Amino acid sequence: MYCAVCSHKDTKVVDSRISSDGASIRRRRECEKCGFRFSTLEEVELLDLTVIKRDGRRESYSREKLERGLRKSLEKRPFTDQQFQKLVHKIERDIQKKRCGELTSLEIGEIVMRHLKSFDKVAYIRFASVYRSFEDVKSFEAELRKLKMRRGIRVVKK
Repeated sequence: MYCAVCSHKDTKVVDSRISSDGASIRRRRECEKCGFRFSTLEEVELLDLTVIKRDGRRESYSREKLERGLRKSLEKRPFTDQQFQKLVHKIERDIQKKRCGELTSLEIGEIVMRHLKSFDKVAYIRFASVYRSFEDVKSFEAELRKLKMRRGIRVVKK
């Protein structure tokens, strides 16, 4: 690891700590040349995953794309950056558990929706409305009804 100040290539690890969710390791490093101390964050990366799109196209998995979609659905919703990163880690951990080199965007979408449902109901509905491409108000209402039934809220039709 290169020093962030003098670009010397030899740094030593002074301290390592596992994050509370166990998905990353924070390392405290020191440059052997100038003595500058800095922290690095080590995370598991999904490198060899191909996503098969609805139209059959294939593209490499992109964490940035996942984060963009989540942020869009969570727009103007209350959450911390730490909660957001934990959500991303949980989703990626479930993707990794599939142990496949290829996953469909539908499979990934289902994993995302499962996690969003427990993270933020409004974000879940926003994501589901785009992901499931609700064609009309009735299909949207049906999804809302299912969500309310799981929470024990009785829905009365007018």
